[in-house]
Amino acid sequence: MGESKSAVVTLPEVFGPDLLTEGIRRRLRALIEALLTAELDATIEAARYVRTESRSGTRNGTKPRTLHTSFGPVELEVPRARLMKRGAQGAREWKSQMLPRYQRRATSLDETLLGLYFSGTNLRRIQAALRPLLQGAPVGKNVVSRLVQRLRRHLEAWKARSLQETSYVYLYLDATNLNVRILGRVRKVPVLVALGVRLDGQKEILAMEPQMREREDSWKEVLDSLVRRGFNRPALVVIDGHAGLRAAVDTTWPGVRIQRCTVHKLRNLEMYCLKDQYPQVKRDFHEIVNAVSRETAEAAYKKFVRTWEARAPKVARSLEEAGAELLTFYDFPWEQWKGLRTTNPIERLNLEFKRRVKTQGSLPHEDSAVLLLFGLLASGQLRFKKITGWQKIAEVVKRENEKLKKAS
Repeated sequence: MGESKSAVVTLPEVFGPDLLTEGIRRRLRALIEALLTAELDATIEAARYVRTESRSGTRNGTKPRTLHTSFGPVELEVPRARLMKRGAQGAREWKSQMLPRYQRRATSLDETLLGLYFSGTNLRRIQAALRPLLQGAPVGKNVVSRLVQRLRRHLEAWKARSLQETSYVYLYLDATNLNVRILGRVRKVPVLVALGVRLDGQKEILAMEPQMREREDSWKEVLDSLVRRGFNRPALVVIDGHAGLRAAVDTTWPGVRIQRCTVHKLRNLEMYCLKDQYPQVKRDFHEIVNAVSRETAEAAYKKFVRTWEARAPKVARSLEEAGAELLTFYDFPWEQWKGLRTTNPIERLNLEFKRRVKTQGSLPHEDSAVLLLFGLLASGQLRFKKITGWQKIAEVVKRENEKLKKAS
């Protein structure tokens, strides 16, 4: 008996033969070979069979190569040549800049591989998804690893890039904890993240630094790096309740406006009240942070403290710990209040980090963590919207400049 056919239909059976791609692939070979020939002609300053005084090399046949492209594999005959310098002894082999010697995949295919990898797709699924394009191309862990490592020098340049030519109005600071294998054990390593808001309202990641612990000197190192790279004093810094971060910010920019994240503070309040009390705590707290004006918010703040001093004193003390820094956002245009009262922009970033890293369980090194996060940026996996009410940023900058003039 013959082999039984699977009852599950395959995608090639669903869509049928791809005559268009096959036709393009046949033409693609001729096009690539013509481009390589033109490149060689320009290098040796002579076309095939043409003898000129400026000629700087001789052709030496061709060699076969399989190039995997976004249209599938293409069998090529790559031209060869020997290059010579006038008056010099010996010759060297011509190397194409368009198709480097060891390149077996088109750049667009490598971009696709990395994009899938950074999206959280594992290697087996990548191989399955790209089977029509790869068609036998070796794509193992070492291939993906080499592609990821090519990002490293770009990461180092990104970390050291100048910030002097761009003005940033707001700064969000927070940390995300990633699982990293250190000395045979999986440990949580904080990656300190700085996200700035430009004059045009666009959010931009400014720094991602792994540290063994989240503490004042760790944050001070990150902030000092921003300053060295030309980061200007922001109009507002939005942070959570971490004491070390708060101290580092105050040391770097004494007297800078601080907004404590209202979401983090609500989580703190929940820790100090009974489960049955929390719905009322939440309602009273929202009266503070969702008020129509600062005056209304201050009245709600005082009412909250009076109410909960009697019912749950630790809840009242926790609110007072943040003080007026919970209400700083009210001093800015009301259109921006929603975007300035929490660290949500960077929190959503951290959630994306965790979603991606979750597929790997743990990372082999803290540098690998940052490289992976940078890959999410480079591959377009992380996109940011402009801050709500960004049209009012010019108004904020004007007001801050006037304050500086008066102070001087």
